[in-house]
Amino acid sequence: MWNRLSGSFNASAKKKTRDVVMKSNALPVETSFKLPSPLPTWPPGEGFASGVIDLGGGLQVRQISTFNKIWTVQQGGPDDKGASFFEPFPIPEGFSMLGCYGQPNSRQLSGWVLVGKDYTDDASNGALKKPVDYTLVLSSESLNIKKEGNGYFWLPVPPDGYRAVGLIITNSPEKPSADRVRCVRTDLTDECQTESLIWASSNDSTGTNFSSLRPSNRGKQAMGVKVGTFASQNLASIVCLKNIKSNLSPMPNQTQIKALMQTYSPLIYMHPDEKYLPSSVTWYFTNGALLYKKGEESSPVKIEPTGSNLPQGGSNDGTYWLDLPLDKKAKESVKKGDLQSSQVYLHVKPMLGGTFTDIVIWVFYPFNGPGRAKVKFFNVSLGKIGQHIGDWEHLTLRVSNFNGELKSIYFSQHSGGTWVDASQLEFQTGLSISTKAVAYASLNGHAMYAKPGLVLQGDNGVGIRNDTAKSEMVVDTGSRYSLIAAEYLQGSPSGAIVEPPWLNYLRKWGPKIDYNLADEIKAVQKLLPWKLKLPNEVTGEDGPTGPKVKRYWDGDEL
Repeated sequence: MWNRLSGSFNASAKKKTRDVVMKSNALPVETSFKLPSPLPTWPPGEGFASGVIDLGGGLQVRQISTFNKIWTVQQGGPDDKGASFFEPFPIPEGFSMLGCYGQPNSRQLSGWVLVGKDYTDDASNGALKKPVDYTLVLSSESLNIKKEGNGYFWLPVPPDGYRAVGLIITNSPEKPSADRVRCVRTDLTDECQTESLIWASSNDSTGTNFSSLRPSNRGKQAMGVKVGTFASQNLASIVCLKNIKSNLSPMPNQTQIKALMQTYSPLIYMHPDEKYLPSSVTWYFTNGALLYKKGEESSPVKIEPTGSNLPQGGSNDGTYWLDLPLDKKAKESVKKGDLQSSQVYLHVKPMLGGTFTDIVIWVFYPFNGPGRAKVKFFNVSLGKIGQHIGDWEHLTLRVSNFNGELKSIYFSQHSGGTWVDASQLEFQTGLSISTKAVAYASLNGHAMYAKPGLVLQGDNGVGIRNDTAKSEMVVDTGSRYSLIAAEYLQGSPSGAIVEPPWLNYLRKWGPKIDYNLADEIKAVQKLLPWKLKLPNEVTGEDGPTGPKVKRYWDGDEL
């Protein structure tokens, strides 16, 4: 096997893989990913970045991101580059493996897996127990694919009252020792679901494939814990862990949140042709934004700088909405936003049972511009389609509470979005090495992307354009931000966060669009020899709601 730390091979693995390695090009997974600069020393706090998290019930866990490689297959899976499977190494004294780790070969080695420690000193009802047997899930011996030796996937058979939280893999057909892995007491587990494909074999008549796992129930109050292991998609025996202690002491305090933003705050680049820039909410209010009430449309109300006169709570029932100033000149000016005044707004929340911190970075734009379509070899303006007043976009930084390391960023894109692993992010370059990632806001629509270029919402060269490119217009999210919500800090020594009044305005930030959308669509379709399918978020007429109304305010992004 290959030791990620020493780079050495044992004799048997070397003999099996020598010919394959010599004939193949190096795969991305053969390089371990590291952030561009080392992690700082985090400010002191209760449990953040302490290395160990207590899940209650006698179980402590650590996050391991160094591995021994057990088996590599070089076909199948994402990009048909195969996958590699690893066991955590070294495992700290007193801790035990809970399952192995796997990832596609198409990206650098950048994953992690949890190991567990039982501190109950209870032989009959401890947090962890050895399996009583193993079931062979897959042997690669019969697969006619490019591979480095053979891999054997085993499901631990747990004793009564315990569950398996991961598969293990060997490069030998002999059944593993019972000492190899531990099963977890049932009350310390939670249901899980597949997350993303690691590997599937097109040469396997059984259709066996393996995917990473995540808790089925996720959100700021959910206590399911991701283990970092994997399972076959048709294997229901694997579960995740659970923080039964509801322990949120590993979450960062306000000083640590500030340090995290200093370390990771992304730069958001606007497109060079962007006319509709972000602003602060205060700038929007003080420059003439108006509050309307149904039945009293003739007498809109000027909004106070903090939104203190906005209706609080309630629901998005259509009674109230915001709009641009009445004066035509002022209206056009406010539409363009004000980059100099712009700031971002942070919502910090626990995720995956308090083992991760999500820092949600909200950006406000007074106006969302019209869409454009790409139809084969030419572009088409969509007229007023896509325009709306008040536009909220966001990025989410997911940080490990074990060590404070950035693991991934979520890029919101219209009504959806994408998680991007840290190994696939673009980081700021310049005079010094930086761990600040780069994001790109699409022209007019402001959807967030990790790379510049064209992203097309459509098929066969027909769809809505999302154009991104670097320009001198940039939002440095770390230079101007406001922490607007962190519910877990309520009653903490560092003090609760006072939410601004505008955050609890739960109605629309823009009016219902007053043009005839059906006529607009017909006018566009007349110009096209191909049928253009418009996504719902482009054709929707209602003004958008604020951050607290979004489904991911309390839940996970996807």
